[in-house]
Amino acid sequence: MTDKQMEQMRNGKGFIAALDQSGGSTPKALADYGVPESSYSTDEEMFDLVHEMRTRIITAPAFDSTHILGAILFEHTMDRKIEGKYTADYLLEDKGVLPFLKVDKGLAEESNGVQLMKPNPDLDDLLRRANERNIFGTKMRSVIKEANREGIQAVVKQQFEVAKQILAAGLVPIIEPEVDIHSTDKAQSEEILKEELLNHLNSLSSEDNVMLKLTIPDNANAFKELVDHPRVVRVVALSGGYTREGANEKLKENDGVIASFSRALTADLNANQTEAEFNAALQQAVESIYDASVNKK
Repeated sequence: MTDKQMEQMRNGKGFIAALDQSGGSTPKALADYGVPESSYSTDEEMFDLVHEMRTRIITAPAFDSTHILGAILFEHTMDRKIEGKYTADYLLEDKGVLPFLKVDKGLAEESNGVQLMKPNPDLDDLLRRANERNIFGTKMRSVIKEANREGIQAVVKQQFEVAKQILAAGLVPIIEPEVDIHSTDKAQSEEILKEELLNHLNSLSSEDNVMLKLTIPDNANAFKELVDHPRVVRVVALSGGYTREGANEKLKENDGVIASFSRALTADLNANQTEAEFNAALQQAVESIYDASVNKK
């Protein structure tokens, strides 16, 4: 990470593309892209196909630093190449886009209305490899389903404990405590989450800076204190199951928050599209998400 890269992420205009579907969610991502499970018989074949999909996205004309600040990668993507370069190097050198790496190992069983991250004993080794691959930052996801303060406290505590490990490795952690959009007490969960995040942010040293990836709140600008916090490089929003149009409209209501969309970015892409059709669909998605990230109501 360089000062120039940090400046790009802190003050640049654009959004973060989430291309980090992992082993469990890869079959659905491929199916949505028009590649059925009958197209592959092994995990290696599956990962080959999803890397082809991601390569097609990343090498498309619309995918560059004009609209996109960063891209979140899966571990397999980090270790593979695009046009002869490791993916992160291609993003940095050919696209001007900062590479992030998904580092969590998935979700534990629900308890106290939340799902913590599974244990990750190999994280130090993964962070070492991330540095070798010129990764800028990381991302890790927990899920909040109920406005249970004890559960939310546990989520935030775990996220910050792991974030400190990531900071010590010289990378910028994206802390992602997702609030389920179908939660019946979503707004209440978001208020508790904000309080807990502020408590932990206030305890960080002036040398430690993190990013937050949050569900777009029910109440516009509910996370403004987080956006303005000196220890927060950027607050980014996940689409969380909203349509692209719905997510964009909600995002526009939140000053200082930019997108980090996955399904909402790739929903209109299909393996059977011509290059012209594919590029046009991606261009439209990129421009609409960029507009929602930089132009507020």
